[in-house]
Amino acid sequence: MFRRRTALSVSATAALLAATPILAACGSGAHPGAAAVVDGKRISVAQLQAKVKDVREAQGRAPQGEQLIMNTGRLSLATLNGMIFDEVLARSAKDAGVTVTRNDIQKWRTAAESRAGGAERLKAMWLQQGIAPDEIDAMVRNQLLLDGLAKHLGADRGRPDGQRQLAQALARTSRSMGIDVNPRFGKWDDRQVILGETKEPWITTGGAKQRV
Repeated sequence: MFRRRTALSVSATAALLAATPILAACGSGAHPGAAAVVDGKRISVAQLQAKVKDVREAQGRAPQGEQLIMNTGRLSLATLNGMIFDEVLARSAKDAGVTVTRNDIQKWRTAAESRAGGAERLKAMWLQQGIAPDEIDAMVRNQLLLDGLAKHLGADRGRPDGQRQLAQALARTSRSMGIDVNPRFGKWDDRQVILGETKEPWITTGGAKQRV
């Protein structure tokens, strides 16, 4: 459904610039230049900017680029939310002994592409949610880590009690990591494992969204 264009139209370029937040390269007083610090590891504003730019450029090349950009206007917050959550999930999975192989990722992605109607269609679906094509494998890995963590906990992700059990495990890990977010981006909520009011849902099994 989504064809890729070789160049942005003038109006699409203007929309891209207007919708892409300009992030000042200043962090909190304790962590200058950091968008967040997770377990002592800095997520720099520059890293965040690079991810946002990657998505915006991919969206801008899509036939419906202007609409995609406008529909993901809070991309910087959603992206930072995801970057922090990735660290929490990785730690939780490591502590539980959950691992994911390259073959696991490829099998899941092949199945998702089949359900979506092809590889390009899957890329378009993720791009609508602010995920660049080169980030899809990372999102699939997260899906599999969540599945593995749920299995380790004996939690059924399809049931409310299973989701609560998984959320509680992630919340415990989050609290242990001392997550400190630059105030300009909001405040990290350890209980909900989410950044401020981004309200990003957990990874879905349909292959078109991610994050807790």
